[in-house]
Amino acid sequence: MQLPGIKKWLLYALCSTVLLSNQSQALTKAEDIKQFTLDNGMKIIVLEDDSIPNANMYLFWKVGSRNEYPGITGLSHFFEHMMFNGSKKYGPKMFDRTMEAAGGSNNAYTTENSTVYTDWFPADALELMFDLEADRIQNLDINAEVVESERGVVTSERSTGLENSNYRMLSEQVKAAAFRAHTYSWSVIGHESDIANWKLQDLKDFHKTYYAPNNAIVVIAGAVKLDEVKRLAKQYFEPIPAQAEPRAVHTVEPEQIGERRVYVQKASVSSPNVMLAYHVPETKHEDYYALQVLAGILSDGDTSRLSKELVYKQELAAQVFAFASESIDPNLFYFYAIAAPNVDAVSLEKGLIAQINEVMKSGVTDQELQKVKNRQLVDFYREMATINGKANTIGSYEFYFGDYKALFELPNSLNKVTKEDVQRVAKKYLRKANRTVGILDAKEDSNENDL
Repeated sequence: MQLPGIKKWLLYALCSTVLLSNQSQALTKAEDIKQFTLDNGMKIIVLEDDSIPNANMYLFWKVGSRNEYPGITGLSHFFEHMMFNGSKKYGPKMFDRTMEAAGGSNNAYTTENSTVYTDWFPADALELMFDLEADRIQNLDINAEVVESERGVVTSERSTGLENSNYRMLSEQVKAAAFRAHTYSWSVIGHESDIANWKLQDLKDFHKTYYAPNNAIVVIAGAVKLDEVKRLAKQYFEPIPAQAEPRAVHTVEPEQIGERRVYVQKASVSSPNVMLAYHVPETKHEDYYALQVLAGILSDGDTSRLSKELVYKQELAAQVFAFASESIDPNLFYFYAIAAPNVDAVSLEKGLIAQINEVMKSGVTDQELQKVKNRQLVDFYREMATINGKANTIGSYEFYFGDYKALFELPNSLNKVTKEDVQRVAKKYLRKANRTVGILDAKEDSNENDL
């Protein structure tokens, strides 16, 4: 039997939700998660999950480019490199080698708001992970030779990233125009002149301040026992001394009162790129879920509004998407599009704005709303079906919402979003006066192209 498109999709989503919900029955209540705080202020969150004989440790440090200032921009990202370059007990490159020899692996990432280190390992290597992490937290070797080596790596990463990524080049310029006061105005990798001029004392002060135990959230999930985690945490982490609280980020970005525009010329670009950025509230704000649903309706999959209209019907874009990232402070809702062959930036920008205006004017349909809610709920359950997904989600909610228990409200929060909510947030935030437009093109800018 052939089902109409929406019924077929809803049936698939319902089945997926049921299946994924069943897979994640190990985490159905907030009581499954335990937490405690060490005497030095380090918060430890534990989830016992014996589904596989592995475990993980996610360390969320409350430091990102948001916490920097002119002169030391890029230091948060730099420490993502430095933390693997040797400490008192485990010398250069030994962190990775020791972990891999025990059957584990690791990674790290830096954002505007956080720096996160992720360790995955057989559960019987838990004590080794505590030893490795405690050593580099307390005894990181910040010496001139290593700093200069990694400074070169980061400088190269910045230049090649901008050269190879049109998106990165354009977004850096758009952020700088959209933010006039707040520290979100520079990219996570930092300014080239700052990277070249960091002083050794800058690095030592930064590590002491931001890699203090009272500035961390540690999530451990997998085949572990709470009592054993407590014992090891007290043995390895608690002796690390707390530090004074880091300087608060108190700058509030003033309201934008008119459209801003930036133009980036890049000879090697084959098709124009267009970025629109609108100021929106922080993740904890009551409009967060409505904005996430709006982003999904506009750009989630081939049946989204932007793809249907701009890619397939009007053939204005080769690629298009929209998103709003998790954020401590008010940030940006982005639209990004790459023009289809023989389409200019003016036509592509007009097409994007027309789709935004249509949502503001006419709202969205019941079908669109339910489809995106189902998909986002399925994605949530899928993430919560693995110990890695659970650890990352628990830590992220604790970090951005201030309480991991907020993750259990996601299904209800999504369900509460109405068509009226979606249209309301579109009208409230996706206004011309609140917009920064970025154009990246091979052609020179001209007044003839002004909209």
